[in-house]
Amino acid sequence: MELNKENMRKIRWLIAFAVLLYLGIQNLAVVLKYVKLLWGLLLPFVLGGAMAFVLNVPMSFIERHLFGKVREKNNKAGKAASKLARPVSLVLSIVFVILLILIVVLVVAPELGTTLVSVVKKVEEDIPLAQKWITDTFNGDSEIVKWASAIEIDPQKILDSIVSVLKNGADNLVSSTITVTMGIVSMAVNFAIGFVFACYVLLQKEKLGKQVLKATYAILPVKVVEYQSHVCTLASKIFASFITGQCIEAVILGSMFFVTMTIGRFPYAMLIGVLISFTALIPVFGGIIGCWVGFFLILMVSPLKAFMFLGLFVILQQIEGNLIYPHVVGNSVGLPAIWVLMAVTLGGNLMGIVGMLIFIPLVSVLYTLFREWVYARLDKKKVKIS
Repeated sequence: MELNKENMRKIRWLIAFAVLLYLGIQNLAVVLKYVKLLWGLLLPFVLGGAMAFVLNVPMSFIERHLFGKVREKNNKAGKAASKLARPVSLVLSIVFVILLILIVVLVVAPELGTTLVSVVKKVEEDIPLAQKWITDTFNGDSEIVKWASAIEIDPQKILDSIVSVLKNGADNLVSSTITVTMGIVSMAVNFAIGFVFACYVLLQKEKLGKQVLKATYAILPVKVVEYQSHVCTLASKIFASFITGQCIEAVILGSMFFVTMTIGRFPYAMLIGVLISFTALIPVFGGIIGCWVGFFLILMVSPLKAFMFLGLFVILQQIEGNLIYPHVVGNSVGLPAIWVLMAVTLGGNLMGIVGMLIFIPLVSVLYTLFREWVYARLDKKKVKIS
């Protein structure tokens, strides 16, 4: 390597990076403390960015289909539509999301309360029957019979125990209440700031995009900015396609369960349909979670219907996996099945349900970039593999 001016500058940067990395590792606790502080400061804007990304999907759809043709006209109506398109589309998107949440809450909350009450009553009624069966079956084993006779579920006793615990731990309760309240207030403030930030971003996203692009061109080399723009465009496209397709697919699957269960007179049709719609947002494992929760709820009412529900689940899952999912979601993420399983597993272990949702498009972006790099290297080496 020639020690010219450019190479010396790169060596200085490498030495500085190595020194900072060494100091950071030696003082890891201090670094993590400041990282946590920085994350707390940036959290509202991270939430705002996430909200802006999600709201941008319906907003762009409304803006494109409701105002697209009118804005193309070179008259007063076209100019007025150009000014009103973005704010009106944003307001309609926010109203749509709020109505969706309200509908789900108003449908699920009463149904869930009724379900919990009926499940508790059913368990309370079945305990004596189970005790009688255990006594008749294991009559020779006095320990098992004694254990079964001791089983008792009394809602009033449970309530009295809870009240007793609350009375005995009043000081801890007050302390916990204050902590929880402060956490809720902090979360509400962060959410409010993030929501306002998201609205500003969406209303001026083109202008902000140009400003960021100018700043990056001024700071970084041209090739780096071009590749960065390519990565951001690819990531935005894949994430938007994944979110849209996954939501539509989940609604269709939940509707199929609700309709078929209503026709078959299954209990809790509405609750299980909504539950499966939500769990279906989690790829690979989501449907299985919804299936077993629904199976348990129906089992409390009718064991025969519960096993029929398992058969119905298998049939609808086959229809969804082979017909609906390929057409609705298609190859939007462009990720082979083995990598989907890996992404869901890693995301679930690292970040829970949120990780399961975001790791598939994230891994898809990395997979696409790696594939582009591999093909570019093969072309450069003039290697063709069929």
